[in-house]
Amino acid sequence: MYTAEDVLKEKGNEIISTSSGTKIKDAVKKMVENKIGAILVEENNNIIGIWTERDFLRNSLQDSFDLNDTIDKYMTRNITSAQHNSSLYSLLDIFLGKRFRHILIKKDEEYIGVLSMGDVIKANLNEKTKELKALNAIVSWEYYENWRFPKK
Repeated sequence: MYTAEDVLKEKGNEIISTSSGTKIKDAVKKMVENKIGAILVEENNNIIGIWTERDFLRNSLQDSFDLNDTIDKYMTRNITSAQHNSSLYSLLDIFLGKRFRHILIKKDEEYIGVLSMGDVIKANLNEKTKELKALNAIVSWEYYENWRFPKK
């Protein structure tokens, strides 16, 4: 069974974060430079929140929104995580059920990486492709093409 940790090993487990006092415009710049859709927010070396491109869109409609505000004013504080040994199906269930696009992966009470919905869908499709190839190897058309009833 393919797990969250397996996906992280293939994708890489670098956690890109910013401090809680970072200005929003600087956080957006960091997200663009790293080609990511979410950035984790840290305070005293602890992850205390997440801020996503969806949050940016939603926040930008507020009259009081200012790119010079600090990210901690707008970040999501209630972080959902999954265990490193979670299956792809359980991760997809979280993404679809809670309508998340990013989830932190935990191992031994420590965050070891972030997975996006795209990461998990890609890994799931790769696993299904491997399964399909294995099934095709078991039941190939050659077997049926050479299959003959004995003549009497």
